[in-house]
Amino acid sequence: MTRARKEQLDAGGGWGGLPPVQAAGEDTLGERIRVMRDRVSIRWRLTLTYGALFFMAGAVLLVAMHLIVRSVLDSLSFTLRLPAGSPPSLADWLNEQSELLANNNTNAVLEYLVRQSVMVLIGVGILALILGYFVADRALRPVAQMTATAKKLSESNLAHQRIDLKGPQDELKELADTFDAMLTRLNVAFDTQRRFVANASHELRTPLTINRTVLEIALSDPEASEDLKALGRTLLEVNARNEKLIEGLLLLARSERELAVRKPVDVREVAQTAVEQLAPFAAESGVTVTTDLSAAPTVGDPVLLERSISNLLENAVKYNVQENGKVWIRTGMADGALVVQVANTGQHVPAYEVNSLFEPFRRLHADRVDSAKGSGLGLSIVRAVVQAHGGNVAAVPRDGGGLVVTIRLPGR
Repeated sequence: MTRARKEQLDAGGGWGGLPPVQAAGEDTLGERIRVMRDRVSIRWRLTLTYGALFFMAGAVLLVAMHLIVRSVLDSLSFTLRLPAGSPPSLADWLNEQSELLANNNTNAVLEYLVRQSVMVLIGVGILALILGYFVADRALRPVAQMTATAKKLSESNLAHQRIDLKGPQDELKELADTFDAMLTRLNVAFDTQRRFVANASHELRTPLTINRTVLEIALSDPEASEDLKALGRTLLEVNARNEKLIEGLLLLARSERELAVRKPVDVREVAQTAVEQLAPFAAESGVTVTTDLSAAPTVGDPVLLERSISNLLENAVKYNVQENGKVWIRTGMADGALVVQVANTGQHVPAYEVNSLFEPFRRLHADRVDSAKGSGLGLSIVRAVVQAHGGNVAAVPRDGGGLVVTIRLPGR
């Protein structure tokens, strides 16, 4: 390294403070084994562990059998009886041949035993791996049940969704019971929060209603000055916006609870009603609404479903282009699920900001600001209603500007 380069790094003008990049060939064998181990699932690790233990036990058993059979064969002895008068040299030669034959037979038996035992060990070892996989799968089934339950959890089903693992009081049962207890505590916390929002919203509606009444009486006074009337109209607009915000909070708190009303409903009729209610607002804004409504039966709360579709249409009209705006809505069935899709023209929406629009009080390019068009609860209410009905909602940017929002609900 040159002296100038060293001074630049010491002065903080370069990347000298960063750790050096490790060369590709500097990984140790232990690190490679650890990386390979981390890539193998727990099910396969248990399977390989069962197989390795079986092979080790089989190898030990094979060695023990080899030693036992050898000791038995070595203990066998043969005594040759020759006729009287046989020369001693003949007896010695026959004993040597008998001993050699016994050794050869012993080696042949042991070799055959080892060869057959190894083949049996390999075959049974493969069977042990297969059985070990299914044993590991059965051992991990409670964990899979916990994972499936955790994936289904949301604020709307915390009240009744539990693992409720059946079985002996072992470590997995204790873990499942602990998880269920945690879900109960979470449900209590969420329910307390929702009750607080609902109660606070109810308490705030009364003074807002009183304010609106007082302002309307003041504006109806013929002796009121123009300045007073202008101030009254401004305060009425602010009061109306606050009332709309309170209504949205109440609806959001209601949507996040478990559904109290469940009855058969055709979302096509709900969507048609929402379109008719929003028609004057769309005409005033110069937006054309195109419908493609097919039968979409489901079970749920018609009022909440209508409000969620109305919110989507209202947002689609409100956040549209100034001239020749368009909104498309369609309903129907796809792959056994009910689908409602609303698309609109409008300004470009970055893909990374789409998900944040479903959070309360969030708006495009702003957080709790630029709220002249609304309170920022519309899409939050839509998501809460859809999740309460066991469905999901997703949005993607539309080519040319605007959004495409798709609701999927279980069909009837």
